[in-house]
Amino acid sequence: MRLTRRDFLATTAAAAMLPRMASAAKTPGFPQDFLWGASTSAYQIEGALETDGRGPSIWDTFAAQGRIQDGSTATQACDHYHRFREDVALMRAAHFNAYRFSVAWPRIVPTGSGAVNAKGLDFYDRLVDELLKAGIRPLACLYHWDMPQALQDQGGWQSRAMAGPFADYARAVTRRLGDRVKDWMMLNEPNVVAIFGHGLTEHAPGLGLGEMGVLRALHHQNLAQGAALRAIRAEHGDARLGTVTSVQPCRPETPSDSDRAAAIRWDAVWNRVAVDGLLRGAFPDVLADKMADIVQPGDLAAIKFPVDLLGINYYSPNTMRHAPGRMFEVGWGKAPTDRFTAMGWPVQPDGLYEVLMEFKNLYGNPATFVAENGAAYDDVVSANGQVHDSERVRYLADHIAELRRALADGANVRGYLAWSLLDNFEWAFGLSKRFGLVRVEYDSQKRIPKDSYRWFAEFVKQVRGL
Repeated sequence: MRLTRRDFLATTAAAAMLPRMASAAKTPGFPQDFLWGASTSAYQIEGALETDGRGPSIWDTFAAQGRIQDGSTATQACDHYHRFREDVALMRAAHFNAYRFSVAWPRIVPTGSGAVNAKGLDFYDRLVDELLKAGIRPLACLYHWDMPQALQDQGGWQSRAMAGPFADYARAVTRRLGDRVKDWMMLNEPNVVAIFGHGLTEHAPGLGLGEMGVLRALHHQNLAQGAALRAIRAEHGDARLGTVTSVQPCRPETPSDSDRAAAIRWDAVWNRVAVDGLLRGAFPDVLADKMADIVQPGDLAAIKFPVDLLGINYYSPNTMRHAPGRMFEVGWGKAPTDRFTAMGWPVQPDGLYEVLMEFKNLYGNPATFVAENGAAYDDVVSANGQVHDSERVRYLADHIAELRRALADGANVRGYLAWSLLDNFEWAFGLSKRFGLVRVEYDSQKRIPKDSYRWFAEFVKQVRGL
């Protein structure tokens, strides 16, 4: 696939951004080796759920229970399992030099532990080779929410016993791909997994266990992560190891003492258990009493690890209010903005700057990269077959501007990956929400690059000096 400058200029909304892009390209601040690209996850794009020995996951079960809002499933999704070469070509045409994908645990170890499925590993072999051929650096994430159902039946993240199977799975994948893949992320957004899948019922496995369910799931993911990091490091001294978490500033809805306290509590749950556990081997004081029965001697040392590259997912700040009777006595308040995505999420780009500077000022400025940043909008295909998503173009431009500001102020940021390359299966929303730079027509599997894709491609080309 080849996109010419004429193709780009034919897009009205994207062309309108050219002055901003040219200015960005000339502004110092983006290192030559800065990572530019996109992220995806296996369950959301691969399809082929019963192909080549893949086992069932918790999301297969969740969908079979009728808990997907639009009634769809990920059975086909974007059919990336069969169309990955076409998708890598899209990345290459956009001048990407990095791509974060996830490996499907049930595709590699169908029963969660025990026998390794060679055909599952064969797929990622092919994908990695195609990426390297295109000059794209693969960043692999080992867990993006698709726990094998067999392990869920044994307790899932409510059980400390998951650390062993996860470390074994990590060894199996890195032994096969570690000669070519050097960047390994352990988990994706353990906070979202714990809150929405264990405390609440909105995500798989949908347990609704409240506060203690959240804290157990967070702590046990931390333990599994620590075990996997050590397992990989023992065998791959040249690997760059890390993880990915969603970090959102937690701001009070009002200046009241109760709302400020609610924001502090939610910050502890949403951000600090995962981040402080990994980087400091500590948990927030505000949660100490609740976690006392969960944390065992030696746990804090087991979850702390000196990572090489930390992925940060940013979408918006969390505006919090005091809400008695709700989990952690917090609720979402009204954000002070008039910009919202189709998910109902507020658009507040300054929060990305705040997060990046926080890692500089509070955590010793570790090497980070923006692993996800993007927006769902109600895209429409125009009469000429194009998608003119000017809101998404503005979203990306505004957040990249905040990223540049953080770099100028000394934040140790190494890359920016948009979420997502493709429209995909958006978890409990099914196929109804579209985050992609590229539209996917699910019936035909046709890929339609949107204005945002063309804008980002031209931006990356200019910044990289291509």
